[in-house]
Amino acid sequence: MKFVKIISILLLIIAGLYFVIDKSTLEEPVSTNIITKEDIINLQLKDGIVKIKTFDDKAPKHVEHIKKLISEGRYDGVVFHRVIDGFMAQTGDVQFGNSDSENYDLRRAGTGGSGQNIDQEFNDTPHSKGTLSMARSSDPNSADSQFFICFDDAPHLDGQYTAWGQVIEGMEFVDMIKKGDPMKNGSVDEPDKIMKMWID
Repeated sequence: MKFVKIISILLLIIAGLYFVIDKSTLEEPVSTNIITKEDIINLQLKDGIVKIKTFDDKAPKHVEHIKKLISEGRYDGVVFHRVIDGFMAQTGDVQFGNSDSENYDLRRAGTGGSGQNIDQEFNDTPHSKGTLSMARSSDPNSADSQFFICFDDAPHLDGQYTAWGQVIEGMEFVDMIKKGDPMKNGSVDEPDKIMKMWID
C-alpha cells in the first residue's frame, strides 16, 4: 500500500509539473513585430531594390491610398523632382512627374497629384534616416500622392508630416539618388525616377 501511495504522489507531482509547464507556454506573449508580405513595399531604383515597411497602424488612410496607387502602377516612372543632399528625396507626383506619361512636365513636377487629398495622420514616428513621409502644402490635410524619403534624421518634421513607412533594406540605393541644386531648393535636372513599385 505504501508503494502504491508513493507512486500516486509521484504521478500527481508529474501531472502538476506538466500543468505548470503547459500553462506557462500558453501565457507566452505573442510577438506583435511580425512583418507580413502585405506590410512590405518594393521600390525599384536604378541601382537596386528598396524594401519599405508600412505603418498601417499609425497612418492607415495614407498607406491604403499609396498601396492603391501602387496597384494601379501610378508610381512607375515618377521622378525624384526635389532632392536635397543630407535632407530628403521627394517624389510621387503622379500627375506631372511621370516621365513615361504624355503629361510629364518637369517644370510642374511637385505641383500635381492623384486628385485625392487625405486628412493628416500625424503620429509619434520620428523622422529618422530612411523614414518615408507625405509631402503637403501649408494645409495639413493636403497630402495626396507625393512623399519623401529622409536621407538623415529630421526631427523638425516630427508631428508636422504624416510618416507612413521605413526603409528596412536598400537604404544605400536611396543614398545614391541624384541630388538637386541646393541653390534651387533641390530642383533636379534629368532626375532619377522610380523604375517600379510593387507589393509582394
